Amino acid sequence: MTMPLPRLPIGDFLERIIDFLTLNFAFITRAISRVMETGIDLLVTGLMFFPPWVLILVFTALAGWLAGRRAGILTLVGFALIWNMALWASMISTLALVLIATAIAVTIGLPLGILAALFAPMHRATMPVLDFMQTMPAFVYLIPAIPFFGLGPVSAIFSTVIFAMPPAIRLTCLGIQQVPRELVEAADAFGANRMQKLVKLQIPLAKPTIMAGINQTIMLSLSMVVIAAMIGARGLGSDVWRAIQRFEPGNGFEAGLGVVILAMALDRMTQKVGGRKKA
Repeated sequence: MTMPLPRLPIGDFLERIIDFLTLNFAFITRAISRVMETGIDLLVTGLMFFPPWVLILVFTALAGWLAGRRAGILTLVGFALIWNMALWASMISTLALVLIATAIAVTIGLPLGILAALFAPMHRATMPVLDFMQTMPAFVYLIPAIPFFGLGPVSAIFSTVIFAMPPAIRLTCLGIQQVPRELVEAADAFGANRMQKLVKLQIPLAKPTIMAGINQTIMLSLSMVVIAAMIGARGLGSDVWRAIQRFEPGNGFEAGLGVVILAMALDRMTQKVGGRKKA
């Protein structure tokens, strides 16, 4: 009879870390939660201040300018359908969460991607972490958010940022690394320092790849915000979750259709920004 191997207490160790952080840093997370809740409420209130038809025209004009006439027409028809299905308020709540989560993820992700591209030790340390983050199931990110921020939109944004940040880091790093070496050497020959090369050469040439990373971050943020309805996130995800609990397939399909329309509009607009001058 073989002796069973002792079980590694990985889960217990993680729970102790979370308990320690929650106990000793709860005042920080509460302060962050209050600030973020205020920001979310202000953004939602500001967007809801305007009549839906005004915002539909604004989004249509923005989509037409960024991505062309076809995207503008798609945005006009899609957002009008969301308004018609009485999902406008839910869509605005979802859009606010996505915008805030994406802004935080990009603010953190772009500098990390630049550092990973410029410094080999940073690259070697970052890539395995990103692989781990991108293979971890999305639902797992909901677990640590609850003890830190409680149920609600702040926890949804926290888990969304962690889930959606890897593409911004990875594609920023890739875009800068793909800048032709000859151009970098030419900049060195003209006496450019590291910051000048980064700002005037590498980032402009890497812009399409960086924008692709931001696009993926937005799409992942939208998908995670929908999943985060399980921990109290408002918006279209909450409508989907409510329809599942009450077995209302019609309402669930309408809310899911609203998510698809919003995703397509955001995707078309951000997808074209990086290569807009080439079109």
